[in-house]
Amino acid sequence: MDTRAIFKAYDVRGTYPDQLNEDVCRAVGSAFADFVGVPRVVVARDMRPSGVSLVKAFSEGVRVRGVDVVDIGLASTDLLYFATGHLGAPGAMFTASHNPAAYNGIKMCLSEARPIGTESGLADIEAATQRYLASPAQGELAALLHDDVVDAWVHHVHSFIDVSRLRPLRIVADAANGMGGFVAPRVFDGLPFEVDLMYPELDGTFPNHPADPLNPENLVDLQQRLVETGADIGLAFDGDADRVFLIDETGRPISGSTTTALVAASMLEKNPGATILYNVICSRAVPEIIAERGGRGVRTRVGHSFIKQVMAETDAVFGGEHSGHYYFRDNYRADSGIITAMLVLEMLSAFGGPLSEMVAPFERFAASGEINTRVESPTATVRAISEHVRSEGAEVDEMDGLSAFFDGWWFNLRPSNTEPLLRLNVEARSQEECQRHTDTVVAWITSKS
Repeated sequence: MDTRAIFKAYDVRGTYPDQLNEDVCRAVGSAFADFVGVPRVVVARDMRPSGVSLVKAFSEGVRVRGVDVVDIGLASTDLLYFATGHLGAPGAMFTASHNPAAYNGIKMCLSEARPIGTESGLADIEAATQRYLASPAQGELAALLHDDVVDAWVHHVHSFIDVSRLRPLRIVADAANGMGGFVAPRVFDGLPFEVDLMYPELDGTFPNHPADPLNPENLVDLQQRLVETGADIGLAFDGDADRVFLIDETGRPISGSTTTALVAASMLEKNPGATILYNVICSRAVPEIIAERGGRGVRTRVGHSFIKQVMAETDAVFGGEHSGHYYFRDNYRADSGIITAMLVLEMLSAFGGPLSEMVAPFERFAASGEINTRVESPTATVRAISEHVRSEGAEVDEMDGLSAFFDGWWFNLRPSNTEPLLRLNVEARSQEECQRHTDTVVAWITSKS
């Protein structure tokens, strides 16, 4: 079987059962056990129906190589990351995150949530998977253990805030039938919040709407409920609940960049002078706010493996991505939706006014949102546009794709990792200017592709 379609840059992901099935997972399990070379590993799964048999097969593949498996059962991805630190063992999370119901996948990491990507072991695991598919491992099975780390996880999440600062807030949280329906009630239990949890039933067929909050269509139910009930804040979780998106009391979504700036301010209050990371497509407001709050901002490439590496190198306390991933040094440098939500709720409690007013000072520019254009040769097109903007006097860097800075506006243009697409993000001082500059850059892409 050809596994190239399912081994991605950071994880394994495909449709069940034609691409990702029990035989494949058993082979991946044996390959993972060989790669990590430790006495035990941790496994968990989200609510997708196929996860039960896929975890069983993966665990057998691990155990036949003489490695014990600790199964923590249902979990969000950030709970699994925590377990790899708490239990001191590598881990595998069975989830396809925000992908449709037909998909499942495996996110693998070393102990303390250290990433495994194509360049840090995933290619080796794929090669070994091919060997085990051709000739499955044989032998006695090592132990299968079970553990419950939820209480320890809740205590860990609460350690990021001062619980005594929380005030009664009305929250609407849309779990989208994903793992937010599992973790949110446990984390919010005993706190002074009135929580309206939408679609909390764990159902990997996603009967209400897809668990992808990046798509505005999937926020409509939450926005309507929020406005109807007069709640203070809306929280939208993705399928495996490692990401969260904020909605203010008027029903307006808060961008990932603004949330990054908010959490950066909170973390700098708790850790004066600390280093904060932000990726190349975050708003220019983020480094401005970090500097104003006395922090040291460091710009990074997009993607968790890059961010975690730079966090380790700089001892950054926090890193944010425009896409809704927020990383914490004291969470084994892993991202967490629920920790992010708690920090924002602590800030909102202290602010005492509506969320829209609290975020206003953090929203300084107009953004285009990500615009995808299909081109024949993404790399050649980026190269041509780079030469063009340099000739026009732009300040350019190529840390991740092309970032070009003009007077009053800037853009980032990055090739997709998986498709012949260019991903464009533009930011300017006003919505009108942003639209004008976006049209200009799209015209450059069209003419030079």
